[in-house]
Amino acid sequence: MNELLWFAFALVNFVLVVAIYKVFGKTGLFCWIAMGTVLANIQVTKSIELFGFEATLGNIMYGSLFLVTDTLNEKYGPKEARRAVFIGFFVMLSAVVAMQFALFFVPAATEPAEEVHQAMRTIFSVLPRIALGSIIAYIVSQLFDVHIFQRIKRRFASDKTLYIRNLGSTMLSQLLDTAIFVPIALSGLYGFSTLVSIFVTTYLIKLLVAVLDTPFVYLMKRIRPVSGWE
Repeated sequence: MNELLWFAFALVNFVLVVAIYKVFGKTGLFCWIAMGTVLANIQVTKSIELFGFEATLGNIMYGSLFLVTDTLNEKYGPKEARRAVFIGFFVMLSAVVAMQFALFFVPAATEPAEEVHQAMRTIFSVLPRIALGSIIAYIVSQLFDVHIFQRIKRRFASDKTLYIRNLGSTMLSQLLDTAIFVPIALSGLYGFSTLVSIFVTTYLIKLLVAVLDTPFVYLMKRIRPVSGWE
């Protein structure tokens, strides 16, 4: 059941990226980066069983960020791709600070208010550590992705080889991302064997996301956003 939901969720995410770009152009992609960095860090706190392995949710949303930066890199150049990376970095950091302040407030002495407060604590009390791993992994891997994408593009510059620069840059940057994120964010929360399983499955799932988003990279390349939003 999770596997079918996972593929459906991937399709929904990529279609939404295409839609926000079609309607709002480059501005829409910057908005997706801002939203996606926050949602991916919330979703990653949920562990699921996928393809017979334990994995964390959030890989699809996080993978969509690489689709966005690769699209910006391809169509608008590395400067705009790096701008998106730094927007995501600032939004992620701001969300962590804002939610920690929110948790300091004492809830009203009513049952719904206390339940909401406890739910927020469950999610956001672990966010600083996860966000630390995410922030470091995100900024390093995304800037690396922008750099590698351009390096590959110098050799494989045609539209026919777009998949090479998309997959090549994403495969390397996602490996770097996973190698940074898992030890920082999850050490101590899980046993060593579980961490290894999460590392392997997370990277393999990210690779699958990269493969699935490749047709959408070609689609984004051909899309002309609605006039007035560029």
